[in-house]
Amino acid sequence: MDHVQAPLTGIKVIDLTRYLAGPFATQILGDYGAEVIKIEPPGDSRAQLGSGGGADTYFFLCTNRSKKSVVLDIKKDEGLRVLSRLAESADVLIDNYRPGVIERMGLGYETLSRRNPRIICCSISGFGSTGPLRNNPGFDQIAQGMSGLMSVTGTGESGPTRAGIAICDLLGGIFAVQGILLALEVRHRTGRGQRVETSLLESIVSILSWSAGIYFETGRNPAPAGNHHPLVSPHGTFQAADRPFNISVGNATMWKNFAALIGRPELEHDERFLGVRRRVKNRAALTAEINAALAAHPADYWIDQLNKAGIPAGPILTMEEVFAHPQIAAREMLLKIPHPKLGTFLTTGLAAKLDETPGRVGRPPLFGEHTDEVLAAHGIGPDQRARLRADGVIV
Repeated sequence: MDHVQAPLTGIKVIDLTRYLAGPFATQILGDYGAEVIKIEPPGDSRAQLGSGGGADTYFFLCTNRSKKSVVLDIKKDEGLRVLSRLAESADVLIDNYRPGVIERMGLGYETLSRRNPRIICCSISGFGSTGPLRNNPGFDQIAQGMSGLMSVTGTGESGPTRAGIAICDLLGGIFAVQGILLALEVRHRTGRGQRVETSLLESIVSILSWSAGIYFETGRNPAPAGNHHPLVSPHGTFQAADRPFNISVGNATMWKNFAALIGRPELEHDERFLGVRRRVKNRAALTAEINAALAAHPADYWIDQLNKAGIPAGPILTMEEVFAHPQIAAREMLLKIPHPKLGTFLTTGLAAKLDETPGRVGRPPLFGEHTDEVLAAHGIGPDQRARLRADGVIV
């Protein structure tokens, strides 16, 4: 389907981001067809984001596919002038500096929009551009703690627990993409760009959903429920004969059928478990009863029987098991892409699939691979590039 244009074909993005949230946002844009020009500083910055050793680490590789690499020293005045030239024809410029830094560099929306009224400038920060914490450095685990997420993750015994992935960074990237796409839609109507911002803290606070709702309704802080749903039971992780697995009994009909299927129909009429509120209140006792029944068979047996009965159930997979699963293959969520240095580059697939204008995943660029190509396309000829290279502005 190479002849089919991706949805963001023709959109040019200047990527000034580092670490995870910003690169994840620009990777999504690149996967769906935008020309993402990643500005990298001279030096071995990629190897610093991980184990070092002079090679691209997976910290870099996992969020920098589908981009072009331009090595440009924007700490030098001439480098900034080159970057400003690129921005004159860009649709989007995205950064994840602390608030105010991009403006001091002369690359804020107010400055760039004077010469390019259509530009959209997106900033991702730890806490946003206003408020008492605007100047604080922000990383994922700090935001996880401050957002309330860690207070409802884990168990009473474990204490507050971080999510196993950098969820604030990743959601911050997704919300940045959402904001950029909304601004592009508005630009279709007005012809003008605008400033877009989001933060790691807001990315989680905006999705606290029932955890926030419990507090709003009761005035009490919800406690961590471990691997069980705080509002529904049985809904969580249970133990079969061989290993734990997940079950979600979502309504009264499912509960009746579940009790019968595991050979314990009397549980439906047990006073401790009449209605979802009692089942939540007496979750520990109910879980013990269920685990005793599930001990009769291995997890795969129960998963098969429950799903046939319309009761959601599934295994808890390792990464190896995830990427060997036929469902992952069927949905093209593991991609193998040729790479000039790695041989084969393994990466995850696209979550949003468009029938008519699908995305296309490209490999991560080599360091500075596209410097000459991009600068030439912006009218910077061989002689000028040679001078820039001699002055250490480009590599």
